[in-house]
Amino acid sequence: MGSSSTDHDLGVVVSRFVDELRRRGMTFGTNQSVRFAEGLVLTSGGSVRDVAVATLATSPDDMRIIDEVLAPEPATANPDVTHLPPLSGDARFSSIEVLRRHDVARCSDDERAEIRRRLRRMTFEGERRRSRRHQPRTPRGSLDLRATLRAATRADGELLQLGRRARRHITRRVVLLLDVSGSMEPYARMMLQLAHAGVVGRGDIEVFALGTRLTRLTRQLSSRDPDAAFEAAVGMAPDWGGGTRLGATVRAINDDPTTRGFARGAIVVLVSDGLDRGDPVELGEQMQRLTRVAHRTIWVNPLRATEGYEPTAMGMRAALPYVDDFVDGHSLQAFEDLASLVARPTSRRSVAASRRTPADPATGSVEWGGGQEL
Repeated sequence: MGSSSTDHDLGVVVSRFVDELRRRGMTFGTNQSVRFAEGLVLTSGGSVRDVAVATLATSPDDMRIIDEVLAPEPATANPDVTHLPPLSGDARFSSIEVLRRHDVARCSDDERAEIRRRLRRMTFEGERRRSRRHQPRTPRGSLDLRATLRAATRADGELLQLGRRARRHITRRVVLLLDVSGSMEPYARMMLQLAHAGVVGRGDIEVFALGTRLTRLTRQLSSRDPDAAFEAAVGMAPDWGGGTRLGATVRAINDDPTTRGFARGAIVVLVSDGLDRGDPVELGEQMQRLTRVAHRTIWVNPLRATEGYEPTAMGMRAALPYVDDFVDGHSLQAFEDLASLVARPTSRRSVAASRRTPADPATGSVEWGGGQEL
C-alpha cells in the first residue's frame, strides 16, 4: 500500500515540529521522534500536545517548550509547525501495527485492553522434545519385540505382524518467574495474560511471582475466566507492586523441596528489569545454580528496548553470564517474539555453546556468547 500525499505532509510537519523543539533546547533521540509520529497515527490526529508530552517530554521544562511551540503568538505563528494535517485511511502503518511496537507502560487504557485481548488468543508453550517413553507406531518405527511376542501369543504362536514403536514427543515445561515490583507492574500485568493463555491451553507451565518472597501463581491462573484469574493471581501475591529481592527468590526456587524440581530440564523465563534491592552476588550464584539444571534460561527485560540501554545494574550484570537469551519485554511485538522463542526447538549442545563468559570483577563487563538477542 503506497503512502498518500497526506502521509508525506505529516512526515514533513513532524520533522519541522521536532526540529523546532530541539532548537528551543529539548533533547531526545530518533526513536522518540518515531514514537511521536506513530502516536499521531494511532490516535488519528488526536491531541498533538498529549502525544508530544507522552513521547518526547522528560521534564516540566520540556512540557513548557511544547506548549510554547503549539501556542505561538498569532503574528509569529508558523502553520507548518502548529497545524498538523488530518490523517487519511491510507496511513503508512495501520493502528494495530503501531500498537504492536508501543511500550505498554505508555499505552492508554483502551490500548492495553486491545493488547490483552490479543495476548489471550496467543499460545505460550515450550518446545516439543522427544520423551524417553515410547508409543505404538505402525507401519514405521523401531521393532517392538514385546509387542510382537504378545501378538504372536494371541495368534497361537503365529507371527502375523511385527510390533513397532517410536518415541513420544512432549512439550518441554516452561517456568515463568515474574518480577512484580513497582517498576515492573504494567509489564507484569501483560505477562500474566500471556501466562494465563499457556496455563488454560494445557501447556506444561509453572508461574511464580518474584517480590520480596516467592509466590506460586499457577493454580490461580487455571481459571477459564481471564479477569478472575488475573485478580486471583494478584491477590495471591502480597508484595505485588512493592520491592524485589531477586537473589533470595531464585534461591527459594533452587532450595525449596516443593519447587526445585520444576526447573529441571525446563525453559526458565525470568521477567525483570534487574532493578533489585537484594545482593547481586547472591543473584549471580543462584542463577548459576538454576542454569545447571534448566534446559535454557531466558531473561526478559522491558528496559532493553530503551535507546542506549546498557545492563549496568549490579543484579543484571551478575545474572547475565548465566542467561542464554536476553530479550525485550516492553510491547506486544516483544511478547509475540518471546512466545516464538520459547517454542523454538533447541538442543542442549547448542544451548551450552551460548553461555557467556562471567563478568570481569574489575570492570563488570560481560563477554557475550552466541545467545539470542531479540
